[in-house]
Amino acid sequence: MILSSEYKKIILNSIRDIPDFPKPGIVFKDITTLLGDPQAFNTLMNHLEERYKGKGLDYIAGIDARGFIFGAALADRLGVGFVPVRKKGKLPYTTVAEKYSLEYGFDEVEIHIDAFGENGNCNGNPAKVLLIDDLIATGGTAKAAANLINKVGAECVEACFILELMFLNAREKFDMPVYSVLQID
Repeated sequence: MILSSEYKKIILNSIRDIPDFPKPGIVFKDITTLLGDPQAFNTLMNHLEERYKGKGLDYIAGIDARGFIFGAALADRLGVGFVPVRKKGKLPYTTVAEKYSLEYGFDEVEIHIDAFGENGNCNGNPAKVLLIDDLIATGGTAKAAANLINKVGAECVEACFILELMFLNAREKFDMPVYSVLQID
């Protein structure tokens, strides 16, 4: 399902640009204004619900922290489980971790080892998981999160983002479908 240009405009107009944040030359896309706009948030969530209902998903996995907001809301609408993908050291039980590179060094994300059931199985089959976050830039965090989902025996069937910075070509890193609601050139 493709979002109409009218609905794209509603969502895009609700996202605030913050110039020179977190450093000079960067235009930060602030989604807190989208979250505070009931019409825009509902438009977005209706679209995501329509896109993913009937896809046989078992879980939505959201990336720390803004992916939690969209992921939990979508999981509730679809009647499936929600799994947080957290930064290292934030989960209380046994975890599995995946490192990814940053501009200067590495970072790590984790999920609980049993996040998608024993050995990632749901009713004897690999759990079907949709990965979601607010924005994809270089794709390092999202790729690590997708690897984690697969590492524990589930299947990351698609990665979904509210915004995609197209000029960074991050979707090329993925070996699964990538969907973005809005694309920024």
